[in-house]
Amino acid sequence: MNLQLTLIQTMALALIILFMGYFLNNKLSFLKQNNIPEPVVGGIFFAILNWILFSCFNINFSFDMSLKGPLMLIFFTTVGLGASFKLLMKGGLKVGLFLAVASVYLMIQNAVGVFLAKITDLNPLCGLLAGSVTLSGGHGTGATYAEMFSGTQNLQGAFELAMACATFGLILGGLIGGPVTKRLISKYNLKPDSQINTDDNTDVNTDVNFSPEVTEHVTPKRMMETLLILTLCITVGTMLYHYFKSLNIPLPSFICPLLVGVIVTNVCDFSGKYKICKQSIDLWGTMALSIFLALALMSLRIWDLMNLAGPMLLILVVQTGALIFYTYFVTFRAMGKDYNAAIIAGGHCGFGLGATPTAVANMEALVSRYGPSPQAFLIVPMVGAFFIDITNTLVLQLYLALPFVN
Repeated sequence: MNLQLTLIQTMALALIILFMGYFLNNKLSFLKQNNIPEPVVGGIFFAILNWILFSCFNINFSFDMSLKGPLMLIFFTTVGLGASFKLLMKGGLKVGLFLAVASVYLMIQNAVGVFLAKITDLNPLCGLLAGSVTLSGGHGTGATYAEMFSGTQNLQGAFELAMACATFGLILGGLIGGPVTKRLISKYNLKPDSQINTDDNTDVNTDVNFSPEVTEHVTPKRMMETLLILTLCITVGTMLYHYFKSLNIPLPSFICPLLVGVIVTNVCDFSGKYKICKQSIDLWGTMALSIFLALALMSLRIWDLMNLAGPMLLILVVQTGALIFYTYFVTFRAMGKDYNAAIIAGGHCGFGLGATPTAVANMEALVSRYGPSPQAFLIVPMVGAFFIDITNTLVLQLYLALPFVN
């Protein structure tokens, strides 16, 4: 029996799944202690329930995912609008350093995938699909390269394989970031640069105010102004995306809106003509990120993941172990061996296996427990959402040029 959910019903279920994640994180000490993001917890819970319903009662859900794409664009546009060059100049060297660290891992990730594919008698292209194509590139990059491998290399089942690998990575990326950072913080007794006093355990956001006269706080008017800016950036960015697509220049759909957001926020900063409300940007970004992840994970079909061949599962498991080792021993040390470096390592776990939203979700869960890290939230989204896609494309082209791969 197929249950077709409408757009409103799909959104309602996504929000229920999201709040189920909050509930389970509060009730289960393992989840709370390891800082697993709430959308990941709720999404996996529903995916298991969906699997049981499908296996035992032949009940299958069909969702209206029309808002999934716009939510992803809203989130990445907020990342662009938050990328002030004035702030970037303060941590510019570390942005370049983290990009170098992450780019080196792309080479390692693909080397692991291709090597294991060769020794298990798989097409080396399968190793790339279980490498940076999907694990660092995500579903969008995976779909792009799967189509290319199917058309030019006649790789059968490339799309299904790419989607399964990207989904596997999305889940694992959300699961390992918290434990890795927790271990680093505990081992080195790390503290944030500026500790926020949370002893009273209150959950009051004093930045939110419903009086339209108070312009320095978040008001409905400021939220709507911010939404207008977001929609304009997405509109212009989408036009640029289609233009580049017409020139046969493949780009992830979120890159252009993010870049437009970067331009807009810095034009406003340097001209002084308009001040974008950063609190509103943060709120829109957090809401879009949480719902996007809930939508992405609620559509997970575990029974499809179980169809992965043994060698592919072996590659993905080894990739997970390799990233844990790299972030713990390389990323953390290269970024300074301090609290910010530990949070960045947790974020690297997110986009090194899954996607930038997972990286940000990892860091949000971590800072809510241990304290703020503005530097990490500046560095990781900029590298994970924009620059890493550029270097990933270059690395993949390098591998595809190798005779034993192509």
